[in-house]
Amino acid sequence: MSNDIPSVELPSSEPLGALEPVAFFNDAMPTGVAVSHTGRIFVNFPKWGDDVKFTVSEIRNGQPVAYPDESINEMDQEDQASKLVSVQSVVIDPADRLWILDTGSPLFKPTEYGGPKLICVNLDTNKVVKKILFPQTIAQPTSYLNDVRFDLRRGKEGIAFITDSSQKGANSIIVVDLHSGESWRRLNDHPSTKSEDIKTFLPLVEGRPFLEHKPDGTIKHGASMGADGIAINADGSRLYYCPLGSRKLYSVATDALVDRDISEEEVASTIQDHGDRGGASDGLESDSEGNIYSTNYEHNAILQLRYSDKVWETVAYDPRLLWPDTLCLATDGYLYVTSNQLHRQARYNKGKDLRIKPYVLFRVRVNAKPVLLR
Repeated sequence: MSNDIPSVELPSSEPLGALEPVAFFNDAMPTGVAVSHTGRIFVNFPKWGDDVKFTVSEIRNGQPVAYPDESINEMDQEDQASKLVSVQSVVIDPADRLWILDTGSPLFKPTEYGGPKLICVNLDTNKVVKKILFPQTIAQPTSYLNDVRFDLRRGKEGIAFITDSSQKGANSIIVVDLHSGESWRRLNDHPSTKSEDIKTFLPLVEGRPFLEHKPDGTIKHGASMGADGIAINADGSRLYYCPLGSRKLYSVATDALVDRDISEEEVASTIQDHGDRGGASDGLESDSEGNIYSTNYEHNAILQLRYSDKVWETVAYDPRLLWPDTLCLATDGYLYVTSNQLHRQARYNKGKDLRIKPYVLFRVRVNAKPVLLR
């Protein structure tokens, strides 16, 4: 009797949603993406160990080019305030300006004053028109500024909301007055902003536990960062956020975040727990109809929380979507997402780098409009 098994084409998982590649990256891994109202595309590359030639770029003819110029991308350790240090996020605001969120933390090292900052670039002139430096009481030595959203209707020039996803310090939402440059921390070290412990949360990526084996022999889950993804709802009344190391989604009243006269307890009382997202995520986004979008790094997917019935549905699932990182909903009706294989880095695979280039910027049509609070 033969033990040979006949060749049979077995069923396999099928993609859902039409992902379109937009750009490929054969050098450093990307995180953030921003698409202007006229269709210009910007992508950033944090300094996590790759050879980063420039930390912010514009995609021109399919290739990343240093933006706004090469000079500002040339690190100066003695004058970090004048240069881009290590950028985690780029975002287009409702007035079609590019904002650059600089962590000031290459290789997740302690920050110094002048490193963590928020920079505004006028896209008509490609010049920096505003720079907000954070004092070390706000962007602390352990801080890691992750993502930002805007409401330009508040105050004289608007308000920005930033997630601090620190691995070793307090997680929080940082609120910034764009006119005065003043900033303050809210929900500082609140449980909703923090990563869950490995005993209560074990992420699975490509079917394997996402773990980091530390040199001292300890093991922790790889997604140990706190408040990461951020999105503002259609009317600006609530700010959604999620820790990287959690499957939970939360929101808080923006009125409470901007009111400096109320207590932390009063701010926390406005938090809503929106439950499990069906998987952990890195990036969040929103649209003008009230829907919330979430990457899902455990399932190579992008999900949408429908405003109409508060039910999650899949926008895109694709095996090529290896660690969907940042989302950007553009005015052209496409949802853009970076796929950077973050989980395949050497630190999560016992020192072996398993990433396979190129990294990819995808988009999927959702026929929705971005939230433009101006």
